Amino acid sequence: MQNKSYLVGILLLLVSLITWQWAQAADPEPETQHRLVIQVNKNDQDIQDHLLTNIVNLQKHYGMDNIEIEVVAYGPGIWLVTDQSKFKERVESLLMQNVVFTACGNTMDTIEAKEGKRPTLLDDVGTTQAGIARLIELQEKGYSYLSP
Repeated sequence: MQNKSYLVGILLLLVSLITWQWAQAADPEPETQHRLVIQVNKNDQDIQDHLLTNIVNLQKHYGMDNIEIEVVAYGPGIWLVTDQSKFKERVESLLMQNVVFTACGNTMDTIEAKEGKRPTLLDDVGTTQAGIARLIELQEKGYSYLSP
């Protein structure tokens, strides 16, 4: 009688183990979600080209659905996200791929005060009052930080 109970226990354990393994194979763990904030504060074509290439490489590496990227442009880097950008088409393409581009309002105000006209941002480029503060906020939310 005791041997029967022992045998039933072992069988139940084996069935449980097989069921657990089957469930793991059918429902794999989702990939880790990565989040990155990139600052651009230089109006340097080589740096901006490299930055945009890095974004595409990261999307290929992790998969577009597994990485969130926000580019914060301030100071001379603001020109990357304007209608005068040498990389206008690439930025617009990345915007369609859910890469967020954010322009610094303080920089926009400074340019307007000096030149009498605000730069025209590309469609769908967001703004924040202070670009550096936005970098801090995103890092506090767990974003990794990159400065090319």
